[in-house]
Amino acid sequence: MTRTLLRRRKDALAAEDVKVVDKPQVRRAVSAAALGNTMEWFDFGVYAYVAATLGKVFFPSSSPGAQVISTFATFAAAFVVRPLGGLVFGPLGDRVGRQKVLAVTMIMMAISTFAVGFLPTYGAIGLAAPLLLLLCRLVQGFSTGGEYAGATTYIAEYSPDRTRGFLGSWLDFGTFVGYSLGSGLVTVLTAVLSDGQMLSWGWRIPFFVAGPLGLIGLYMRLKLEETPAFQEVEAKHRESLAAGTATSDEDTDRVEQARMSGKGRLKELFTHHWHAMLICVGLVLLYNVTNYMVTSYLPTFMSSTLGEPALTAQLLVLGTMVLVVLCITTVGRSSDRFGRRPMFLWAGIAMVVLAIPAFQLIRQGGIVLPAIGCAILGLLLVCFAGTSASTLPALFPTHLRYGGLSVAFNVSVSLFGGTTPLVASALVESTGNQLVPAYYLMVAGVIGVVSALFLRETAGQPLRGSSPMAESEDEAREMVAESRTQAGRGARDVWIGLRHGHLPHRHHDEE
Repeated sequence: MTRTLLRRRKDALAAEDVKVVDKPQVRRAVSAAALGNTMEWFDFGVYAYVAATLGKVFFPSSSPGAQVISTFATFAAAFVVRPLGGLVFGPLGDRVGRQKVLAVTMIMMAISTFAVGFLPTYGAIGLAAPLLLLLCRLVQGFSTGGEYAGATTYIAEYSPDRTRGFLGSWLDFGTFVGYSLGSGLVTVLTAVLSDGQMLSWGWRIPFFVAGPLGLIGLYMRLKLEETPAFQEVEAKHRESLAAGTATSDEDTDRVEQARMSGKGRLKELFTHHWHAMLICVGLVLLYNVTNYMVTSYLPTFMSSTLGEPALTAQLLVLGTMVLVVLCITTVGRSSDRFGRRPMFLWAGIAMVVLAIPAFQLIRQGGIVLPAIGCAILGLLLVCFAGTSASTLPALFPTHLRYGGLSVAFNVSVSLFGGTTPLVASALVESTGNQLVPAYYLMVAGVIGVVSALFLRETAGQPLRGSSPMAESEDEAREMVAESRTQAGRGARDVWIGLRHGHLPHRHHDEE
């Protein structure tokens, strides 16, 4: 029993246990990580908005419906290789560092997106044209396999515990700013250029813009330092090697095993952290099915399926993205206050209830009712987007965080998120039922709710395997005082139980 009491007292933080963040460095980390997402989603916004044009340029012999499906199939192909990118870049990021891998993924994304603008058309070189487009998309997908997981890991490991939700939401702020910039540029081109000009050369312009964006992002990422959490793990490893003695600590043994090979890391993930992997897959499915339904499929659904003018559809979805951008950091801050679990849980329930009404409004035609339907989907999307970057990294310990998140995230996105436009367009084409996208969102909502029920609340808590992080010296002292108060209450509860003849419950972390 004395050992239990000592453990209770040991749980209290000392002043040196809490790391106070360097605020300028945090700002640089958030900006550089978010810019990578801006770059990635600039490409997605462009691709979604010029899908019909690309279909005519690279698949001219097909019917309009088949052109759209072929274009989205090329879009979805990038997601086939995303898990491969995650398997390569994730464990590599845990082994050599987050910053180095994020610089590499930025280079690959920028070059492959920029190259699309130089591709010859089907009319110039025939079948080789769509094959080259596919190759560029595969390189984009492979690099993206290490991008989002690395960026969320980077921001999460730099953020103070009490504001991780707010700072993490800036990553997806970059996502939707990038999408808005890409889609906005295509919307302007559609308005000022004729159809013939867009088919001839106008579609290339947005891809050329990706080059300068990539150079700016690469410069910012090369200026970054490694995260405090990764440096802490590296320091412990060096101390262990210097001591030259084996340790009995199970977590340290696992770190050493994971450092030795990617195979060892994957084995540990699937044997010791399979429950975290499943929760991550479910939450990512909910977020990304909603995300790709709104950002990638909705413009084509309204123009090709409902027959709305392309400019009207583009403006409606662009307005939805602006709404998401305006709300996303507020959602992130709210998740710090109310918790990550409630945000996912209630937004998932709302998705199940509101998906059909939202699509019914979108089908009404005109401007006002479709705008309301799009706004409903946008507000649901922002609940997931503003919470994910702080929720997902907290599922895994430091030495496996990048790899675990890369594998789970990319498997889910590849199987369910990136295929959403392809599956939805194919089902609508084959069934003639325009509410199929709503049913798809309802299924995603159910899966997300189940996943959220198993999610452990992490708002305000240190990341697994990392030291507590504070924004200032005053906050650090406050965290130490609170931990001592809680530890004292725990010890008092044990004594009260003993006086009444009750043994304390033995928790897992006391074993």
